[in-house]
Amino acid sequence: MTDATTRRRFLATATRSAAGAALAARAGGLAAAESGKKVTLALVGCAHIHTPGFVRLLNEWADVRVKWAWDEDPARVAKWGGALSAETARSADVVFADPEVQGVIICSETNRHGALVASAARAKKHMFVEKPLAATGPESRQMADAIEKAGVLFTTGYFMRTDPKHIILREWVKKGAFGKITRASAWNCHSGSLGGWFDEKPGNVAETWRWMADPKIAGVGAFGDMGTHSLDVLMWLLGDVESANADIRVVTGRYGDCDETGTALLRFAGGFVATLSAGWVDIANPVTLQIGGTEGHAVIVQDKLLFQSKQVPGSSLNAPVEDLPQGPKPPLRQFVDAVAGVEGQPLVTPREAAARVAVMEAAYASARAGQWTKVS
Repeated sequence: MTDATTRRRFLATATRSAAGAALAARAGGLAAAESGKKVTLALVGCAHIHTPGFVRLLNEWADVRVKWAWDEDPARVAKWGGALSAETARSADVVFADPEVQGVIICSETNRHGALVASAARAKKHMFVEKPLAATGPESRQMADAIEKAGVLFTTGYFMRTDPKHIILREWVKKGAFGKITRASAWNCHSGSLGGWFDEKPGNVAETWRWMADPKIAGVGAFGDMGTHSLDVLMWLLGDVESANADIRVVTGRYGDCDETGTALLRFAGGFVATLSAGWVDIANPVTLQIGGTEGHAVIVQDKLLFQSKQVPGSSLNAPVEDLPQGPKPPLRQFVDAVAGVEGQPLVTPREAAARVAVMEAAYASARAGQWTKVS
């Protein structure tokens, strides 16, 4: 057997394993969409920068009815609720009291999540909650407790889990292709501060995202906003984080004391240290993930996955991996399908969402203290 054949067989096995659940979920979602059964949802809060994208998707799906929309700001709810042809609720309680509403999409400011999640749990409404779940570990754990006690479906917008490159990396880690993990790094950066994405927009309040650059409301700044996605991938691939040591800082000052970049050292329970870098002041983000071990190495550069392992003869960092699995649908579609009764959707659990908040809280605390901080 040639090295190339061995490599192809290993990759094919990993790809089939990784793709199985994803394909089942996609097939289930198709069945739900074709069944003619409408899912009745409500948009609770229209403040998040992802609201326009979610509204577009919801309008594209014939099996979704958005009955209500609510937000504290009349301009926001008029624009985004109107775009969905939804009724405007005078309060969030109106939404939670409606027996027709099966689930809610919470896109409010982060500091409103706690009260809204508690109300949704009491009303036993399924929940899609934008990230981060909360500003602190204790609050996020209380929310997870309430969600689990209510027995409702939950997920959040960790879309990086749907990337085929991350899915196959998870399979390789499980199969031991890296040997003992020795290091990892993840980056998630854009130029939001440089481009003024969070500036006030006089006369266009409905599309002003200024609150996201106010840590008192958002719970975090740029490092937490962007870093939570890559943190989720690192923990999804490699396990729990025990402590953090971070440098998080302002660069341009465009948004006052809101942080715009940061890098954290994360000590994993597996006995290795990883780095996490994120921010709003980068003109490019060519390398997004790297994993190294005693038997293998992988890196994602310019959206291409390179992989080499001693266990896979013929594997090489000189050419991108082409045998990738098909990823599942976006998190919001997974949520809709799950509410429709389609089993096997790869939803993020409330416990996972809370764990990411706790790690990020430790990173910010360490940056203030200038020392390693245990994740509590």
